[in-house]
Amino acid sequence: MLGKKLKTGDTIGIISPSSPENPKSIEKAINFFENRGFKIKLGKHVYDKRGYLAGEDKDRANDIMDMFKDDTVDMILCVRGGYGSMRTLPYIDFEVIRNNPKIFVGFSDITSFLNTFYSKSGLVTFHGPMFTSNFDDKYTIDSFFNTLMNGDVPYRILNPSSIELSCAVEGEAKGHLVGGNLSLISNTLGTPYEIDFKNNILFIEDVHEEPYAIDRMLTHIELSGKLKTCSGFILGQFKNCTLPHYERSLTLEEVFKDKIFSLNKPTLTHFMSGHDYPKLTLPIGVPIYMNSTQKVLQITHPVVSK
Repeated sequence: MLGKKLKTGDTIGIISPSSPENPKSIEKAINFFENRGFKIKLGKHVYDKRGYLAGEDKDRANDIMDMFKDDTVDMILCVRGGYGSMRTLPYIDFEVIRNNPKIFVGFSDITSFLNTFYSKSGLVTFHGPMFTSNFDDKYTIDSFFNTLMNGDVPYRILNPSSIELSCAVEGEAKGHLVGGNLSLISNTLGTPYEIDFKNNILFIEDVHEEPYAIDRMLTHIELSGKLKTCSGFILGQFKNCTLPHYERSLTLEEVFKDKIFSLNKPTLTHFMSGHDYPKLTLPIGVPIYMNSTQKVLQITHPVVSK
């Protein structure tokens, strides 16, 4: 199920479903999008704050539901990640989302929404920059708007020419693209909101996690029996997930060799999406074809409707 493609003049609904954001950053983002010709509609609780949360769980969930129900809103964009999205999941009405498909974008903590909206409602969502992300980066902004405004036909996703994709395991794979932040993926295992791994291509990224923590999370998924059911893997940005020395640690590369490369499934690494820039936009829940030998990522179906 697809949301309608974004057009200049459309209204973007803004929500804070995780952690709170500095109001000045929100105001700066409003100016950016309005200057590009879009209307902005803020959720009722965008400026709420409760400790490390952007307000009460039910209020944040209600903002999500209100944006899907609102016929004047064409697209929903999260302010930021942080923490808190999982706390709202019991209050989400997936039937409402199914009946009101719209573009929904975010990353990091928003991973739980991206995959659950797809698995529970069939909605293709987008792992991409958020409302207060840095849109000064050319590749980030081009990927964001090209995907949402021109993604009604199949297309290829390419890294910037200066940053080559790396092939860790050669081969071809097909499947729906799922995933996002590894911590969130691991934390939803064993719940009604866990990702559907089987025969799908798993994208993962993370930030500020030492190699042992990446190892722990991948081992968790491995022991669940689900990691081996994936048809292929895309490794994104793992920002600040390294150490100054490795006297008492495996390297991140060694962890990936043990837990992912050893499965001998087609695998690409150094894909530019995650907590760094450039930040390419990925459609979650859409069928893709991956040829890791040729370093090709082909989106084989439209990701937005005309």
